[in-house]
Amino acid sequence: MSHFTTIKTQIRDIPSLVDACVELDLRLVPDSYCRGYAGVSRAAPYVIKLKGPYDIAVDHSAENDGGYGLTADWWDGHVAREVGAGYGRLLQSYGVHRTIRAATQRGLRTTRKVEADGSILLTLEGGSL
Repeated sequence: MSHFTTIKTQIRDIPSLVDACVELDLRLVPDSYCRGYAGVSRAAPYVIKLKGPYDIAVDHSAENDGGYGLTADWWDGHVAREVGAGYGRLLQSYGVHRTIRAATQRGLRTTRKVEADGSILLTLEGGSL
């Protein structure tokens, strides 16, 4: 019985996902197997290797116009403990890194500040948007 669940996401920039994984002390591995409940695994173009018993598959998604979706086995909270409920911390970090990459390409300076509640304040300066 498979417990893998896909939560609709839009991952379009793998290098930014790599940066997010590094920030969370995780590894993004190409062409690997994603671990799930009871030893069930599935192949994926990329897999975020977690420290616990499960991983996150990063799969091509037709719904995302060639982007990627995230799929994991959410049983018993193993994945949520490492990346947040609904991939919250992972997606927050991905969004920050994606924005920093785009801003840098446009010649903007970025400043990042982590607030007491864990939210991130990202300031872009210079150049033109």
